[in-house]
Amino acid sequence: MSGSERSGPVVARFAAQAHRSRGRLHSEPEPIGRSAFQRDRDRIVHSTAFRKLLYKTQVFVNHEGDLFRTRLTHSLEVAQIARSVARRLRLDEELTEAICLAHDLGHTPFGHAGQHALNQALRETTAGQSGFEHNLQSLRVVDRLEQRYANFDGLNLTFETREGILKHCSASLACELGEVAQRFIKGESPSLEAQLANVADEVAYNHHDLDDGLRSGLLVFEEVIEQPLVAPHVRRLQQTHPQLSRHRLMAEVIRGMINEQVDDLTLTTEQRLTSRGIEDDRDVRQQAEALVAFSSEMGQQVLDLKRFLRQRLYRHPRVLDMTDVAERVIQDLFGWLMSEPMDADDQRSPHRRAADEIAGMTDRYAALTHATVFPGRACWPSPIGQ
Repeated sequence: MSGSERSGPVVARFAAQAHRSRGRLHSEPEPIGRSAFQRDRDRIVHSTAFRKLLYKTQVFVNHEGDLFRTRLTHSLEVAQIARSVARRLRLDEELTEAICLAHDLGHTPFGHAGQHALNQALRETTAGQSGFEHNLQSLRVVDRLEQRYANFDGLNLTFETREGILKHCSASLACELGEVAQRFIKGESPSLEAQLANVADEVAYNHHDLDDGLRSGLLVFEEVIEQPLVAPHVRRLQQTHPQLSRHRLMAEVIRGMINEQVDDLTLTTEQRLTSRGIEDDRDVRQQAEALVAFSSEMGQQVLDLKRFLRQRLYRHPRVLDMTDVAERVIQDLFGWLMSEPMDADDQRSPHRRAADEIAGMTDRYAALTHATVFPGRACWPSPIGQ
């Protein structure tokens, strides 16, 4: 029995099996005292890209306040939610956590505004042949861009962690990426741990964006408490704690909402595993659709909340003002980097070098670099509340 197998957690047969991992891009001795997936998690936490997440935005840009979520706090919340479900389903918690902590490593500064601008810049430069997608960039970070080890580039993670990071991929690109993307060609599913990380990501950002939106004053309290997913929890708390302040009320409501979704997700997934006769991790991969999912009723309520946030928060004039400036900053930086001379030993194309550099910037570094190269060109909105 290997050191990895001895130290790995006891999991269900349909969970990913650390002792049967498909391995790493570069061969390494098995870790002693921890599983292969725990080693992945540890390497991610110690990576430069992970530390940078502290200064990458979710919805609100870094300078707008100290209490709004960042990519780092988001990733931690995703991991916490996912581990709660993984334990109840007897999945591999260490693999689940590794995927959750790594899923945003390739995200641009300025949230989705930065991703949109960089995607557009790449498509214009390459005549539409390639764009930018942060989960592909996250895989690129762990496979190539991290420079921490003497024997290889990247973090040399296991196949299972890398596969979980790669949530979306076109068939044409899947051919280029090789084994890690073969499920997109074969129509198969990734591990249950990867599926869980994907759903936990959605649960986390829905609820912390709701919280941050209320904290910022951009969301109207009276509209929020009318949402189907929110209203029952508000009514219950108003009956039991009628004098509760709005802040404490919503903290309790959001906690209750997450607990309700965790319960629903666990129960629905257990029912699917049983009804489809899933016995081991190989059966999981043969499924054409995800096994980790909400019930139809809960799924609809989650979708309603997402639509509400898109209309009332993500498209709020104050957020759009920030988005406009952020996109201009990314476009300017991309054009500037495209014109900068490249090192003789750099094998990347100019547009790929520019995309890697920008995706690796924090909000603050991107804003400061832009202010240095293009002084006075960016006029950021004042921080919320000023």
